[in-house]
Amino acid sequence: MSLINKEKQTFSNPILPGFYPDPSICRVNEDYYMVTSSFAYFPGVPIFHSKDLVNWEQIGHVLDRQSQLDLDGAGISGGIFAPTIRYYKRTFYLITTNITNGGNFIVTSENPAGPWSEPYWLKNAPGIDPSLFFDEDGRVYYTGTRPAEDAKYFGDHEIWCQELDLKTMTLIGERHGLWRGALKNAHCPEGPHLYKINGYYYLLIAEGGTEHYHAVTIARSKNVFGPYEGNPGNPILTHRHLGKKHPISNPGHGDLVETQNGEWWMVALASRPYGGYFKNLGRETFLIPVEWEDGWPIVSPGTGKVESSYKVPDLPVFSVKKAEIRDDFDKEILSYIWNGIRTPREEFYSLTERPGFLRLKLRPQTLVDTLKMPSFDFQYVEKENFIIDCPSFIGRRQQHMNFIACVKMEFNPQKDYETAGLVLIQNNNFQYRFEYSIVDGQKVIRLIKCISKTDINFALKTFNSENIERKLAQAAFDSEVIYLKVSADGQDYNFYYGDSLENMKLLIGNVDGRILSPDMAGGFVGTYIGMFASSNGKFSSNYADFDWFEYKGGIVK
Repeated sequence: MSLINKEKQTFSNPILPGFYPDPSICRVNEDYYMVTSSFAYFPGVPIFHSKDLVNWEQIGHVLDRQSQLDLDGAGISGGIFAPTIRYYKRTFYLITTNITNGGNFIVTSENPAGPWSEPYWLKNAPGIDPSLFFDEDGRVYYTGTRPAEDAKYFGDHEIWCQELDLKTMTLIGERHGLWRGALKNAHCPEGPHLYKINGYYYLLIAEGGTEHYHAVTIARSKNVFGPYEGNPGNPILTHRHLGKKHPISNPGHGDLVETQNGEWWMVALASRPYGGYFKNLGRETFLIPVEWEDGWPIVSPGTGKVESSYKVPDLPVFSVKKAEIRDDFDKEILSYIWNGIRTPREEFYSLTERPGFLRLKLRPQTLVDTLKMPSFDFQYVEKENFIIDCPSFIGRRQQHMNFIACVKMEFNPQKDYETAGLVLIQNNNFQYRFEYSIVDGQKVIRLIKCISKTDINFALKTFNSENIERKLAQAAFDSEVIYLKVSADGQDYNFYYGDSLENMKLLIGNVDGRILSPDMAGGFVGTYIGMFASSNGKFSSNYADFDWFEYKGGIVK
């Protein structure tokens, strides 16, 4: 579906709606490629292709094999942080951080659609948000974020740089601190990207934290290792001064690209709160025009803020196939919109055991198991005491404030611990499970609300959360063919069930969706909607078959 209004020659933001944060972009001749963070979802790092910067087609995932992506023990906001994609001498390079297992690494490919290489793990590369810069003389530089050696407060970080030997994939030479951000006592300078433009090295970063006070700032130097002078106009992008009622919030973590026609654009994350300051959709990807003035970039000239629409880039329109509303699961592999949680260590789903259906096996794992997380001090821990792995779950991003999600399921529970159905999940502590099960010997449809007793901010500290589960509604229902539907009108969610589409009943309406916002749940991700099956700590040979899943955005019924 095109985001371009052909009559007015404008496009709509965001260009990637839903949970697609920390965008990074590169151009190869007339083609553009972009990646975003994926945290604990597998496969990881979705990669997109475009020719007009507005319409994007997903061409795969960079990290699609167990050997590349170890997410064991990761909370949903753990795992993969802030990838950067670059192209150099017929090779694509992607560098990122696995915050849970291993730290910083590089993968490469000559084809952006893959396959990508096994990881090259970088030794002595502390911190997060790595980026690569390929200089004109052939030398390559790594930039990243680390705590300052003389840190005086939480978030007292610095951007650092070191040369990288591409042949051995090792950091060489002296490590240099480059910048600590534009604001005095800046909070969490991070997400660095280096560019060389008209003889200057430009260092673009994010600071202020990834929530309301997020910002993009920039500095420059004649020497790659500095010293760097900040732009007197910093921050070059922020909405922190616009208040929490503004329709677009917390823009930051930008990356710059120059088109073949000499235009400059920035991709950046931002969010769209609704129903109050709640951001169920997470951090999304926006496109913003850039002009250069007196040697510095002007982001969104004339307004200085991210707008919901702009004049289209001076590029030919890129036609992208309209996204399918319904997935009939009639292929042998899942389409790119689907993800699981954490790395699958055993087979939990099949598209071939019953052709035309997605079969989810009931396994002891649940969507609410708690785990021990490493503390977020930029140190990576060996796996130990992790008690959670990949649940039987396949989901996709919520991408609209108003939507309808519907699924046709065939499931015959035999025991009261056997459940399957539809789930809306922010993390393992905050979710709604719309499920079919047995209670007191009777088959029922029920809606379970799960919240946490404690204020969890994933990846900031070690935790063992204690969840509260409450049954919001329940109805007797006895059928092996079950239709489940969720509609959302903003933050009001409605749950329907039936044995056919023509015979749907409302189980409960106007359920508060704000628990699906990271503002309430903590963490860094957006809401997922998907299918699940579980035997809740017991062993079972049962399974649930899903005939199709349908998602319609922008409408309510």
